Amino acid sequence: MKVAVVAALVLAVACNNATPLGVANVASGSRALVDAPDFGDQPNFANRTGRLPVLSLQSLFHPTYTVPADPGRIRTLLVTGDVIPARGVDYFANARHDFLWPFRPTADYTKDADITYINLEAPLFAGCPVDPGPSFTFCGDARFVNGLTLMGADVANLANNHLSNYGAEGITLTDQLLKKNGIQTSGLGPVAVIDVRGIKFGFVGFNGIGRAIDQVALKAGIERARQLADIVVVQFHWGKEYERQPMADRGVPTPDDPVVIGHLAIDWGADIVIGNHPHWYQGVEVYRGKLITYAHGNFVFDQMWSEETREGVIGTYTFNGTQLVSATWKAYRIYDYGQPVFMNGQDSAISLQTMEAASDQLATRLHEPTTSPVPRMPAPPAYAPVHAPA
Repeated sequence: MKVAVVAALVLAVACNNATPLGVANVASGSRALVDAPDFGDQPNFANRTGRLPVLSLQSLFHPTYTVPADPGRIRTLLVTGDVIPARGVDYFANARHDFLWPFRPTADYTKDADITYINLEAPLFAGCPVDPGPSFTFCGDARFVNGLTLMGADVANLANNHLSNYGAEGITLTDQLLKKNGIQTSGLGPVAVIDVRGIKFGFVGFNGIGRAIDQVALKAGIERARQLADIVVVQFHWGKEYERQPMADRGVPTPDDPVVIGHLAIDWGADIVIGNHPHWYQGVEVYRGKLITYAHGNFVFDQMWSEETREGVIGTYTFNGTQLVSATWKAYRIYDYGQPVFMNGQDSAISLQTMEAASDQLATRLHEPTTSPVPRMPAPPAYAPVHAPA
């Protein structure tokens, strides 16, 4: 029986490697047969072989790949949700005479990455009027920049629907303030480039709230970043508010479907897509082997009127060389109208299960692989106390 199998294998190889007539053929030496890569078990396969894992929802939410503790190969990008030190946040910081207050509980964590990337959604300048009321015209005291440096912010995305609330002067003052304090900006045109031990990250940002995203500018921005950097990071302000799934909101108008725009960004050369604006954290997608995050939720903001708007996740995205190999999300809850505090273990597990279930719902809709087993979607969270636990 074994002889017959070997003979069949030899015949198959001969048929697929035919040699032209008249050309001598020398038999090759014997080779050990090995298992084909098991892509359903890719993280384990990566650990066994030393090859980098194929990214999937399963490998993200149930990782078995061991990231090497090697700063020569590993770089980390930490991303927050919306930072809006305006309205109630600005009021309470002024009342406390403490502009580090919103950032203190999480600062040790957020600064412990190679690059920390935030979405700053309020202009910062001296003389910002303090207004805790229901205004939708946002600004924050210039002294909040000390909180941004405390949390280790390296790049601030300014492409969003509130940075322009005080016109071109507010944008210019904010950009100047950030750069004076060592924080680069994305979303104003130029690519922000940061070199991390020989690997260059390039950051570009685009706003799709109140208008469609300019796809010509998007493609050109990614191409420009691709020329300057090894890893291209694109952040979008997009999607319908207060939803767990990415979708357009034509009434605002926010006409673009985030899924369509995210796919285009990957097709045009982005290595990772960062999403914000919906004020709820949403599921993620793996598209063509690249990660699209649709929303991280609020980070520093005063939306205390629902538990969902008080919750968010900080994403840490780990690259081995230029390939994303791991992602972790750390959940927090906002207390006292502006201060995020990390959740306890039980609440954090529920948040991450919610995020995984939302990711699987999106994958099912898009006919993409889900995690296994698919978790149930947890019930909406109960409203937590206004003040942080002692």
